[in-house]
Amino acid sequence: MNADELDWNRTLREQWEVHWNHQLRARLDGLTDDEYFWSPVPDAWSVRPRGESTAPVQGGAGDFTIDYAFPTPTPPPFTTIAWRLGHVVVGVLAARNAAHFGAPEASYETWEYAGDAATALDQLQAQLDIWLAGVAGLGAAGLRAPIGEKEPYPDAPTADLVLHINRELIHHLSEVCLLRDLYSHTNTDATTNGATR
Repeated sequence: MNADELDWNRTLREQWEVHWNHQLRARLDGLTDDEYFWSPVPDAWSVRPRGESTAPVQGGAGDFTIDYAFPTPTPPPFTTIAWRLGHVVVGVLAARNAAHFGAPEASYETWEYAGDAATALDQLQAQLDIWLAGVAGLGAAGLRAPIGEKEPYPDAPTADLVLHINRELIHHLSEVCLLRDLYSHTNTDATTNGATR
């Protein structure tokens, strides 16, 4: 098979799906609320009950808000699993699903952040499902089409956005897994059901 016959849409989706299905998803099983909110350092950014944050910006429309600042401080604050999942669900996926695939509008300011690990993982799965269905619906022609004005590089092909999202998902969710490992090795009373790999 030559490059002209390759199904690029399937190949780009499989880059993420294989990683998710055979490595990453199982690493998230059993995520506890303690792990979700845990930070090994003081003053980490997180998702917090409304009114409890001291961050310059608290985004969110529900009972929980996410810590932020504009511009991001240098060095950036350490972030908890809750924050990282909130960022992936909203900034990486939900906002793109709205911009490109007709999903409801989503932003850091309007999102209802999860106050527990199980809800956060449900939000992640829901947004992943929308994203993957949207990418599949693009076909080959859609991957070649310009991304459009809702992204920083509007003339780039949509395939560039798909690759960017793949990198973001792998990067941030690998950080979540590393934090789970650190939690299980730091907290001697932590259960090891899903926490160590």
